[in-house]
Amino acid sequence: MRLALAQLEPAPGDVEANERAAIEAIATAAANGADLVALPELWDVGYFAFDDYATAAQGLDGPRLARVSTAAAANGVAVLAGSVVEDLAATAAESGVETPADEGYANASVLFDAAGERRLVYRKHHLFGHESAEADLLVPGETLETTDLCGFSVAATTCYDLRFPELYRDLLDLGATLVLVPSAWPYPRVEHWRTLGRARAIENGWYLGAVNGVGAQGDARLLGRSTVYDPWGRPIATTDDAPDVVYATAEPSRVKAVRESFPAIEDRET
Repeated sequence: MRLALAQLEPAPGDVEANERAAIEAIATAAANGADLVALPELWDVGYFAFDDYATAAQGLDGPRLARVSTAAAANGVAVLAGSVVEDLAATAAESGVETPADEGYANASVLFDAAGERRLVYRKHHLFGHESAEADLLVPGETLETTDLCGFSVAATTCYDLRFPELYRDLLDLGATLVLVPSAWPYPRVEHWRTLGRARAIENGWYLGAVNGVGAQGDARLLGRSTVYDPWGRPIATTDDAPDVVYATAEPSRVKAVRESFPAIEDRET
């Protein structure tokens, strides 16, 4: 699999401009041979644009994600549209899909395959409360999913989730071999960003693609450094804090080989 991490610079509150940038990044990644492209956390509105969450929110069958689905199919590339502000009531009304709550908003990532079909939904479990309104505005997710894509069992988590390793053990038990982590990780916590993503790859013996945003978000500044880690924890592709697309080749056989060469997972006491 050729994996692309689209490190975007969301303009706070400017949903139309952010959508154009995301669609352009999808096309660019596909033109460069990507099989799967991942977008960062709240690329639609900007993570710190808390006052715009309600007006930006749409259901999973709303027009914004429909355009991402269309872009995936038009370019023949799978897309993790992760993440957007989801209107849970709209999702329920549009499709009858069960949600963690029948009202409110969620931080939701949606994976479309190369035909534009929705394959996975992940709603952020751990909502950030430190100097953030996220925990006050959003409803936490409660479910985990994986889906098969290009020889991998793919899963998604979101940003702050990286600090909670038990969540990733649950995904390991579901068979995940590639985890994508859309994020809006700000300065100054550069070493936390590098260490936590790498640790989650090492301890679970899988690929992890952590895709971050960049640029100013109110008083915060996103630190970028989107990175793909292999199952041994090596950063095999990374970048700095400017808009970019990071490419890496991930091999399903590498997961099996690493887990067999150092079988720590088998030695786990449950």
